[in-house]
Amino acid sequence: MRILGVSAFYHDSAAVLIGDGRIIAAAQEERFTRKKHDSRFPVCAIGYCLEEAGIGLDGVDFVVFYDKPFLKFERLLETYLAFAPRGFTSFRMAMPLWLREKLFQKDLLSRELKRFDPDYDWAGRLLFAEHHQSHAASAFFPSPFEEAVALTMDGVGEWATTSAAIGRGNALEVIKEIHFPHSLGLLYSAFTYYTGFRVNSGEYKLMGLAPYGEPKYTGLILEHLMDLKEDGSFRLDLDYFDYCTGLRMTNERFHTLFGSAPRQPGEPLTQHHMDLAASIQKVTEEVVLRLTRGLARETGMDNLCLAGGVALNCVANGKVLRDGAFKNIWIQPAAGDAGGALGAALTAHHLFQGQPRKVEKGRDAMSGAYLGPAFSQTHIEARLREAGARFKTLGEAEVITAVAQALADGKAVGWFQGRMEFGPRALGGRSILGDPRSPDMQKMLNLKVKYRESFRPFAPSVLGEAVGDWFDLDHDSPYMLLVADVQAKRRREMTAAEQALFGIEKLNVPRSEIPAVTHVDYSARVQTVHADTNPRYHALISRFHELTGCPVVVNTSFNVRGEPIVCTPQDAFHCFMGTEIEVLAVGDCLLRKEDQDPSLKRDYKDAFELD
Repeated sequence: MRILGVSAFYHDSAAVLIGDGRIIAAAQEERFTRKKHDSRFPVCAIGYCLEEAGIGLDGVDFVVFYDKPFLKFERLLETYLAFAPRGFTSFRMAMPLWLREKLFQKDLLSRELKRFDPDYDWAGRLLFAEHHQSHAASAFFPSPFEEAVALTMDGVGEWATTSAAIGRGNALEVIKEIHFPHSLGLLYSAFTYYTGFRVNSGEYKLMGLAPYGEPKYTGLILEHLMDLKEDGSFRLDLDYFDYCTGLRMTNERFHTLFGSAPRQPGEPLTQHHMDLAASIQKVTEEVVLRLTRGLARETGMDNLCLAGGVALNCVANGKVLRDGAFKNIWIQPAAGDAGGALGAALTAHHLFQGQPRKVEKGRDAMSGAYLGPAFSQTHIEARLREAGARFKTLGEAEVITAVAQALADGKAVGWFQGRMEFGPRALGGRSILGDPRSPDMQKMLNLKVKYRESFRPFAPSVLGEAVGDWFDLDHDSPYMLLVADVQAKRRREMTAAEQALFGIEKLNVPRSEIPAVTHVDYSARVQTVHADTNPRYHALISRFHELTGCPVVVNTSFNVRGEPIVCTPQDAFHCFMGTEIEVLAVGDCLLRKEDQDPSLKRDYKDAFELD
């Protein structure tokens, strides 16, 4: 049985194809259209999934959408009625879109899908899952657990903003929910907006900024903005927010409480903004810890699965793991709305069609999240020639040795290998790599390669067998969704003068043997690399280890700020020519910047809309 899952029309549209419960292909639309967080119907992603399976849409048994538009429309109406006449402006702006597209979404989906097969039986084969049901299914069904609690936390689905479900075998039952407008995701997004970052994309920045500040506003948030209970349930004081009735996240009462107007994009970041980031991060961690402790007590279960946008908060995830309320946790790598496409397909397979679930002990079903397009060597060479690239074709061992040596020499390397990752993280398929031992690498990659804020941290990719020797982590983290501290023996003691520094001044102080991936609080967002899921990447880090004694490399996504992660060899070459990446490996092709035609250099710094 083949099922196509689709998420679209909000942000991060995606398509996923499963066959008999196994994931065949998964990709976000943005990777093909080159429009970050593309929310349009995922025509390209669907086309890729069908091509990967070698079928047309007539070979698909069911198409499943990841939420229920009528329930969302009900929320829109009820929210307006609850707050009327406030909110009329935003209601008036939303209604034409809903009446034109979303209220009649089944017809819209049918029209879009007819591009692939005009004769497909839409009435009998187009299904709808609920939003949080899709998230929970994406968390539990691919997990390595026979039974688990699936906790979903995000902005809002139809009504639910936080939900918990019990997964056993091929069954998944929701046991509790928190409903809109009380939302941990929207609370975090309110601070994202207030500190001058873009909602639905800037939350990563807020999390990365938090360690530069002190959580001095935590009490203020808990006293005025939310009523938090011991079990993690909560209610927000809506008098401080504008997302129910206006076109902003926060209002004047919120601004007065925290002593300033919202920071405008591009304005300097101050200690005030860093302290706000630290405060909302601490509150988020407290809410998540209370929720997970309460669910562990209530269910008596050992295993926890996480999905929804809040599950991408890897700092909170690391604290949940270390807290130990659950013995084991597993986080869906595409935890946001893109992963809803996967959850929708799995919901139809297991819950709607009653198909059995197979669990391979100790292994999840995500194939390392390497579920996107791959390119043959012949195809790679043809596309690079078409783009004007000058390259050498080497054997696999030669490519690995050359790249490892380039990294050891302090060069920034573009690494394009195998299938593209599904989800927001580059995991060694579409990555920019660097030497973590370099004290200048973090600033150089941020300012000269990524063209983004200097404070943003980079992640270490570490050999799975060596992780415990370098990080305080005894758990696999293949999807870069757990934060752990650098081992004490790898740290560098700071001088009194260095300890007295504040804010961004802390950035340039080396804190360990691997300063490029050690954040200002000695933490790191760890990816463990395994030979069974990505043998070439594992071999590269192993060779770097042989050369340097360090089994860690810097790994950041292969893109510049505002650009989706590269998808094709041409995308990789264009990014290479538009940045100060010095070496590029695409399959078995090796490119050096000094060998390229200078006329092909691109101005990438302002090529994409800032995120």
